[in-house]
Formats: sequence, structure tokens, C-alpha cells
Amino acid sequence: MLETGARAYRIRGGRPLNGAIRAQTAKNAVSKQLVASMLTAEPCRLLDVPEISEIELALGMLTEIGATISRDASGAVDIQTADIASTAIGQRYSGVNRLPVLLIAPLLHRAGVARVPVVGGDHIGERPIDFHIALLEQMGARIDADRDGYTAKADRLRGAVIHLPYPSVGATENAIQAACLADGTTVIHNAAIEPEIVDTVLFLQKMGALVQIETDRKIVVEGVDRLSGATHRPIADRIEVASFAMAAVATGGRIRIAGADQRTMVTFLNVLRKVGGGFEIADDTITFFRARESLRPIHIETDVHPGFMTDWQQPMVTLLTQAEGVSVLHETVYENRFGYTRTLNDMGANIALTTACLGGKPCRFLERNFPHSAVVQGATPLVGRRIEVPDLRAGFAYLLAALIAEGESEVLGTRFIERGYADIPGRLASIGADIDVVPSMESDLAAQ
Repeated sequence: MLETGARAYRIRGGRPLNGAIRAQTAKNAVSKQLVASMLTAEPCRLLDVPEISEIELALGMLTEIGATISRDASGAVDIQTADIASTAIGQRYSGVNRLPVLLIAPLLHRAGVARVPVVGGDHIGERPIDFHIALLEQMGARIDADRDGYTAKADRLRGAVIHLPYPSVGATENAIQAACLADGTTVIHNAAIEPEIVDTVLFLQKMGALVQIETDRKIVVEGVDRLSGATHRPIADRIEVASFAMAAVATGGRIRIAGADQRTMVTFLNVLRKVGGGFEIADDTITFFRARESLRPIHIETDVHPGFMTDWQQPMVTLLTQAEGVSVLHETVYENRFGYTRTLNDMGANIALTTACLGGKPCRFLERNFPHSAVVQGATPLVGRRIEVPDLRAGFAYLLAALIAEGESEVLGTRFIERGYADIPGRLASIGADIDVVPSMESDLAAQ
């Protein structure tokens, strides 16, 4: 597995965070748009691309395929895949994230064959790729699986009527990119409509694609013969904005975030206000702060967009450890996303898990014995300790816990955090966090 190095963060908590930052562009949009650039032989340009390990992995895969890539001082990335140098993604990318499966369709369109390794990502649930394989086969791909990965072949993909069993973000993205150059029209029912998907559709439209997002989770794609190059500025990262927003509220500080987009944050902003957070919106800037001394408990269900995003859940649980009373969180997107709460309990939180659906309605994990609901009893003081990060979003939940804890915390496994947050130690320090970066032998061992 590829790693960014062994280092830890040493954080001394209890300081309010005050200051201004700029939101990075969304990795969940940028990475998919880099993949989409493969659908043309012409040059494409993405602006304000964040310097995070997830993007570097994507650029590495595309370079192996034959892309020529350059980045300038402003953060713009120029990418062109004039010719396909290889139709195989190297085994060194096995298990690192889920991008390889999204490269199948562009490779089939450009070369008629694709070989990708077993996919991976955060260890937060099963996240099977059955939906991806089924829709590609429905569009005419022939796919063989073995222990190391998948081999796909197709003369030309053809349009199809696709009914997704669940509005999967990745499967929707795969279907759209497969359909853009397919022969005929593709109709995707029960599609995901996350802002990052819509933003990628805007990029594809600039390239010449015909994609229509209709009501009731229906997306219609009319295949075209070719796509052209395009320039695009991806949307702001709504997960990062929410992360820093919760840091402002939890620490009793005030953080101004330039580039934040209210339109992608409506559900989060409503929840934050109910909990006791405040915000002021001006142009493309949102300023976050604590609006009341005592935070209020709340009942939250995660869901696909426009519901409460599953990636907002982990730092929200940390925030709710400081609310007076009992909060309930029902996770309906991933079945095993509460493992990180054990460490929060070790720091002083009072969080209990249950396999019951504690939401307004039963979810798809009902009677499947997954601990997918959490009951948070607050407010509880947190105490600093040594922490090992298990995945990206749990990583920020731990950072937030360390920032509000009494005493010092050492956060290990920071490579997970650096998958999605650019220069997180520097940016936290710039708004008042007492944080140092130190070498970590434990992270070295965990990475092996």
C-alpha cells in the first residue's frame, strides 16, 4: 500500500480556534474529474486542485495509463491523455482507494480493454462493487474477476436502462462516465445526486457530453461520438467546511471560511444551528461560531443527498459529546462506521452503540446485526491521550476531540487524515491550535 510517511500530530487542547481559512476544492469531485479527462485525447485543466495524497494517487494512476500532467503555482492541474500507454492499473494501487474501478469505462472507450486491481478505501463497511460490475456488463462490457482484480473488454459500450438498487455515489459516477461515449441513450434510475456528481456533470457538459439530471433520481445520458478538452473549477469541499465549522463551535472560537458554498451545506447548517452553532453568510464566505453557551442534543439520521451526509457524522459525534443531554445518531449509509467511538470513550465520552434502527424509519441494516446507531450522553469532559487514526473522517473526529480535550494528545496514523485534508497542521495552527508535527515510529509500523 502507498503511504505518505510516518508522522504524528501532538496537540494540546483547550484553545478556541479563531481566524480565517480558504476551503479546498472537493476531493470527491476533483478525483472523478481527473478520471473524466481520460474520455478525451485533448488537454483539460482543473483549477485549485488540493495537494492531498488522494489526489496524488489519482495522478499517479493516470500517469501510468499515459497522461501527461503538470501543476502550476496556483494549484491548477493540466492533464492530457493523448495516447493510452497502458490499459492496466498497477498492483501497487491495489486496495488504496476506489478510483481504479472508475477507470474501467474510460479505458474501454479509449482502448477496448481495462485491467484494474482490487479496490479499497476507508474500512467503514462492505462497500461492494457489484453495482459497478452489473451496470458495465449491462452496457456491453465483458468482465472477468480473479483474486488480484478485474479484466474488462468491450468493442463499444451501449446505452442501457439501469436501475440501481441503492443510490450509490460511485456507481452513479461510473454509469454517467460509461454512458457519455456509449452508443445510444442511458437512463439511470435511483441515481445519487450529490453536489460532487452534479459538479462532475458540469465538467462533462463543458467537454461536450449530453447529461440531463431529472426529477426522482433519474439521470439521462445521450451518448456522443467524441468529447473535447475543458477547463473547470471544482466546487468547494463541503466535508472540510463542515469539519472546520464544528471545530469553531466545539472550541468556542470563530472561523471564517472563504469559498464555502451555502447551497451544498443547507442540511448541515440546519443541524448545526439546532445544536447551538451559529453562522453568518456573506457572498462566498461563511463564518462559524458558537451561538449559545450550552450545546443542545439532537437526533440525526445520515442519508444520501440531500440528507445529512455520512462524512459529517464522525466529527458531529465528537461535537455532541459536549452537548447537554442525550443525542442519537442513526447511520444508514455505511454499516460499520462507529468503530472510532471506542477511542472517544477512552478519552471520556459516554457513547453506546446498538444494532437497532434508532431513526424515524427502519434502514437497510435492520436485523443485520450491525452496530449502526449511537447514543451520546453529554456533556462529558475529554482528556488527551495517544490516538491511532483508523480512517479519514474518524481522523478529523479525533483531531476535534484532541482540540477540546484537557491536556496533550498524540495523533498517530495521520496518513489517513492527509488523504483528504491539505496541510491540516499548518492550517489549524494558523487559527490558534497548539499543534506540532513529530516523527512517529508507531505510524511506520501501522503502515506496513
